[in-house]
Amino acid sequence: MAGTAVRGRLTWQTATVDSVVDETPTVRTLVLGLPDWAGHQAGQHLDIRLTGDDGYQAERSYSIAAAPGEPVAITVERLDDGEVSPYLTQDVQRGDEFEVRGPIGGYFVWDPARPDGTVPLLLLAGGSGVVPLRSILRDRARVGSSVPTRLLYSARNWDEVIYRSEFASPEAGVEVIYTLTRQQPADWTGYARRVDQAMITEVAWPVAQAPVAYVCGPTNFVEAVAADLVALGYPPQRVKTERFGATGTP
Repeated sequence: MAGTAVRGRLTWQTATVDSVVDETPTVRTLVLGLPDWAGHQAGQHLDIRLTGDDGYQAERSYSIAAAPGEPVAITVERLDDGEVSPYLTQDVQRGDEFEVRGPIGGYFVWDPARPDGTVPLLLLAGGSGVVPLRSILRDRARVGSSVPTRLLYSARNWDEVIYRSEFASPEAGVEVIYTLTRQQPADWTGYARRVDQAMITEVAWPVAQAPVAYVCGPTNFVEAVAADLVALGYPPQRVKTERFGATGTP
């Protein structure tokens, strides 16, 4: 499929919630039924539109959490002052419907058929920024890719780690590394601070291996991590970034 979708050319369609999975106390995954879905690439996102009884509409964008070929899924973090996320994470039930438009985006995608899909893969997530990176990991597994892969996942505490059970048994060639920035279990042996230059130096693939990096999370996280990678010698064009407004610093 085409790598980039333009919002103005996309059509809204009705999605049915097929299943609901509570990932953490504030994060929920919704698996959607979309009969007219044209397919997506790992790393793309979609728009959701909710319409109230009074006609008021609210739209938000969410990363796709599923690999290409899998049922479309989104993972939503509840924002207490949000218009859309409280409904999606607390009220939505199986069988409910809302409008969806997508897929969208052609930059922050991983394609195993392209040259970037054959080199070491470095994924760096802050909080719910792990969602599109999960799509990439699942696509890697789907196509049987053997590219060496590392995921560095920064969260405030262990209870806020999304997809914890899934990441506990990574595919061969995938290493998942955590840093918990605010609170750690008593037996914690991983990193216990915000991602910094020293951590990046320890975790990142050597520049000589021509790796590609995908960084997703709050704006301040993404900017700091991308700058650290460039300082380490990663060419800027090989550091792909996706950011969202700050919802707390992981």
